[in-house]
Amino acid sequence: MLAAIRAVLVRELIKMFRQKSRLLSAMVRPLIWLFVIGGGIGSLIDSATPGQYQRDIVPGIIGMTILFGSMLSSLSTVYDKESGIMRMMIVAPIPTYWIVACKMLASTVAGSVQAALVCVLLLLLGFLSPAIMLNPSFLLAVGLTALACAALGMVTSALSDSLDNFASIMNFVIFPVFFLSGALYPVRDLPAPLLLVSRLNPFSYGVDLMKRAVDSGGMASDFGVALSVGVLVGFSLLALVFSSWRLHQEARQARLFNLAGGRSR
Repeated sequence: MLAAIRAVLVRELIKMFRQKSRLLSAMVRPLIWLFVIGGGIGSLIDSATPGQYQRDIVPGIIGMTILFGSMLSSLSTVYDKESGIMRMMIVAPIPTYWIVACKMLASTVAGSVQAALVCVLLLLLGFLSPAIMLNPSFLLAVGLTALACAALGMVTSALSDSLDNFASIMNFVIFPVFFLSGALYPVRDLPAPLLLVSRLNPFSYGVDLMKRAVDSGGMASDFGVALSVGVLVGFSLLALVFSSWRLHQEARQARLFNLAGGRSR
């Protein structure tokens, strides 16, 4: 059992590290947002400290890296579904939830690794300090946020029948999730309908944990620590259960169709 689980996990990680272009884009995209978007909006905000807005959105920039990295890593699940590999995994003598958990763990590691690379760049640029990067609360925030984003990506993959379908769903999900998370502004100042959506958004709680850990002084956190941790863990568990059920149902239906097709011939 452990050997099979380790094989699934190692396979996912090898696929990630072979895609050098993904790692490169993971480092370039946050810098564009930090200097172009952050610099542009920051120039419109009156502040006694130049560059304060850019420092304020550093937790959101790290969160964006995790969100894109973890969700794009879940794309491999759709590849496996199209090629039939996922069906073979599910019919293997391994519980479906273990396979889904391994894929979620691999996506969590992928998002965390990309976040670590971006943190090194932010350290060199003076936006982060070594003390913050090694702070246990910051590491916890990164890990839980990556786990929740991986869970969101797994749900998207479980609901997608093809790569095109995955891309459509992801584009519909990923940008609202990011913009309504408090990554670029405090969610408490949003209108009531958008504030409700932000509170239902699990990514908001991951960004909030990172705000507390980084503490730039300009953008206060919106939620309590216990609430944020509970929402991130609870959402990840619910996503694990739903994705396992969905993939198991798809494999079961495929077997029934195959049996029906064989009998008709």
